[in-house]
Amino acid sequence: MSQVFSEETRRNLLSRTPQCTGRDIADWLRTVDDGPSLLRFEEKVSWLRGEHDLTYGHAKAIIHEHDLRRAARRLG
Repeated sequence: MSQVFSEETRRNLLSRTPQCTGRDIADWLRTVDDGPSLLRFEEKVSWLRGEHDLTYGHAKAIIHEHDLRRAARRLG
């Protein structure tokens, strides 16, 4: 079952991601872009966790940010 994070929690996780992983958010977003074409959110989170040894929270925040930015590009 997926955990629901508040917007504040998601922002906090994103802000701590570079310190925890050694990679900035832009780098993680490129990694997701270059990764497999998975359809479901939880599949993407699982892939990111398994492939890059991330915590659930960081992986979920990265995928959520990726999806938000992708949607914004479509609207723009």
